[in-house]
Amino acid sequence: MRLAALALASLVASQAPMQCASEPAHEERRWETPGEALYELAQQFRARGEREAWRATLEYLVARYPNSREARMARADLDAARADAGAPR
Repeated sequence: MRLAALALASLVASQAPMQCASEPAHEERRWETPGEALYELAQQFRARGEREAWRATLEYLVARYPNSREARMARADLDAARADAGAPR
C-alpha cells in the first residue's frame, strides 16, 4: 500500500508544471526598484527647481545602489551638471 501511494505521488509530482521564478517584463511589473524610485524622485526635484535636493538624491542613489542602471544615469546627470557649472558663460 505504501509503495502504491509513493508511486502515485511520484507520478502526480512528475506531471506538475515546472515553473522557474523570473522577472516580468519592465512594463508588466507592478512595483519599482529602489533605484527607479530614487531616480524618479530626483527628476521631480529637478522639475520643481530644487537643485540641491536633486543633487543630494542622485548622490544617495549612487552611494546606496552603485551597480544599478539608475546609478549609471545619476552619475551621468551629475557629471553633466558639474561640466555645465564649470563651463564659461
